[in-house]
Amino acid sequence: MSMMSGGVLLSDLEHDALTEIVNIGVSRAASSLRKMVGEEVLLSVPSIEIMAPQNAARLIGERETDSLVAIQQQFEGAFSGRALLIFPEATSFDLVKAIIGNDVPPEQIVEMEQEALAETGNIILNGCLATMANMLKRSLNISLPEVIRGDGMRLFTDAHESSDEGLVLFLYINFSVRNRDIRGYIAMLMDLPSLSALKELIACFIDRVMGDEA
Repeated sequence: MSMMSGGVLLSDLEHDALTEIVNIGVSRAASSLRKMVGEEVLLSVPSIEIMAPQNAARLIGERETDSLVAIQQQFEGAFSGRALLIFPEATSFDLVKAIIGNDVPPEQIVEMEQEALAETGNIILNGCLATMANMLKRSLNISLPEVIRGDGMRLFTDAHESSDEGLVLFLYINFSVRNRDIRGYIAMLMDLPSLSALKELIACFIDRVMGDEA
């Protein structure tokens, strides 16, 4: 199945390569989180899709009735955009509890929540983006994380972005920490030139890998 999206089409091979790269990124992020939490953290990205922002917003709205919490970082370089790590609100509280540990009283968790979320988002998104850049032999500048709350529409439609121009690289993540299963999403919003640049870099990456194996 190939994914058609506003003229940027990833071949099956490119799609598989991107999924592989992203999984290496999140597994690196998982080992950084493991150091922070002091326990096993499992992270994987079972699937990646490319879609219009409004479709991503609708999809997340259908799956998650709870309000959403996202950690957002801007990235720029060979390809630019913004990355979001998104959790349903209840899940984000679970995640924070898992990270901070059970011996912290609930009223303190609320105070620490913002910071713990920003730090987790930073580790996961940075792990993902930095690994992608690294494997594609490019570098990215990544901004500091900010925590935002709202529904899918608010998260995916930014006042500065013209929504008809951009696309979302939408990644489901499976996340387990201290035996809690936490579901979330990573979304990378990019305009078409950035997505085309990414596609070209993936094609070069595939050529390099294939060249090494030949």
